[in-house]
Amino acid sequence: MEALKIVFMGTPDFAVGILDMLVKNEYNIVGVITAPDRPAGRGRKLNESAVKKYAVKNDLKVLQPTNLKDEAFLATLKNLNANLQVVVAFRMLPKVVWSMPKYGTFNLHASLLPQYRGAAPINWAIINGETRSGVTTFFIDEKIDTGEIIMQDEAVIEKTDNAEDLHDRLMHLGANTVLKTVEQIESGNFTTHKQPDLQNLKDAHKIHRETCEIDWNKSSNDIYNFIRGLSPYPAAWTTLTNGDQTVITKIYKAEIETQKHDLSTGTLVFNKKEMKVAVEDGYLNLLEIQLQGKKRMQVKDLLNGLNLEENAKMG
Repeated sequence: MEALKIVFMGTPDFAVGILDMLVKNEYNIVGVITAPDRPAGRGRKLNESAVKKYAVKNDLKVLQPTNLKDEAFLATLKNLNANLQVVVAFRMLPKVVWSMPKYGTFNLHASLLPQYRGAAPINWAIINGETRSGVTTFFIDEKIDTGEIIMQDEAVIEKTDNAEDLHDRLMHLGANTVLKTVEQIESGNFTTHKQPDLQNLKDAHKIHRETCEIDWNKSSNDIYNFIRGLSPYPAAWTTLTNGDQTVITKIYKAEIETQKHDLSTGTLVFNKKEMKVAVEDGYLNLLEIQLQGKKRMQVKDLLNGLNLEENAKMG
């Protein structure tokens, strides 16, 4: 078997840890493909992807195509003479790209496939109250996250984990899984298997701002999972009505308080140290929030300068 020449494709921080593992294990990365620079912030300054920043720092060749079917890009990609492509948190590839290398193109997905196919597996696993997750490497085919599985590794989801906690755990786990996958492909001694045809598949579709609004009519456990599954990004949000003012409020951290009450859903119960929201089976004790136009704060600190009226409510 010929020596591996790898093209790596990825964009966010999650992909950096995997690329770093390959670099540190001295694999020949002949090219890195990542998203084009995008304007961000008030000054609309061009922002480079996390993968590009890493690649430039480590003197890796970077390609940033806007169109993956562009003839000039495809010619450049072909000239890299890669025989394996590794994809982590990138976009859907056309067949002309994923079928190009001799040993194929495999993807790392942050779930135990076939569960949680889609763009946001980490968020949805926590939102749905799962107690375990993991990572899967699989060869890419025509559909999204459906290819033959090479390897899977499991991870526990703790009851207090938020999306960032699970993201970091799966990034470290995924780096090792990708390394083992590459080693198996390099040795030529590996097998793949088709994804099982399960009845109750849970998907992980992309999350949009409008779907991040908290429904205070749900159970305390469902709301708790929703908040931690969207923390710290994009963050669950609600409206805080205080007198004649209504303010969009992001909630990053809360805890469940099981206690009977006869308050209407969304009613705020507060003192100088805590702020609780009444739900059908108790309260959500808010710990970290961000009022619109303000910075993220611990609730106990926020209450020092916030005047809440008696009829203040959430939602």
